[in-house]
Amino acid sequence: MRLLIVEDNRNLIANLFDYFEQEGHIVDAAPDGITGLHLARTNHYDAIVLDWGIPRMDGREVLQQLRSDGNDVPIIMLTARDQQPDKITGFRSGADDYLTKPCDMEELLLRLQAMVSRATGRGRSKQLHVADLSLDLRTLEAIRSGQALHLYPAGRTLLEVLMRASPNMVSRERLEQALWGDDPPEGNPLRSHIYDLRRAIDVPFATKLIHTVSRSGYRISAIDDHD
Repeated sequence: MRLLIVEDNRNLIANLFDYFEQEGHIVDAAPDGITGLHLARTNHYDAIVLDWGIPRMDGREVLQQLRSDGNDVPIIMLTARDQQPDKITGFRSGADDYLTKPCDMEELLLRLQAMVSRATGRGRSKQLHVADLSLDLRTLEAIRSGQALHLYPAGRTLLEVLMRASPNMVSRERLEQALWGDDPPEGNPLRSHIYDLRRAIDVPFATKLIHTVSRSGYRISAIDDHD
């Protein structure tokens, strides 16, 4: 499994890294909510371990943001909050499971494996589709009308964010955060990346999929609303 741990306790992160990597899993970590949200939006993970009380953006808000994006990655909340109302709030915010600290590493791993197994069993898609365009979340290979598309890394990131939100609009600010986090470069480099993405996605084909929403952002859809 490829796992993301969003946790600000360095000792716990180190322990989780050691245990999961010994078990053969790939692990990324984020020390705060904004970094965790950025990683979750720009990478594919099999599951996420999410603390509630993290700086910059708490775990519940991270969870709600991901679910509002349409991201259905399995998420377990790992937190010291052990009261029943907290657990109910966590589940209502979109958590798949809830485990209180301190926890047994083996139990956490078994819960993660069970979540991933359930997600696979209910047909959790490893691909995104919009019209005749598909993006494989494992290989990041994009195909349109049976033709493999060449995309730069920034283009693949933008395409995934746009396809997850389709047919809804994605703001320029959110796309910039997906590429550069909280430190976007000066000028308007996003426009250049969108231009390159359009050349790959739209130029060779009759139907335009990427649409500009004036002064707001972009969306990907087979339907043109005269943007």
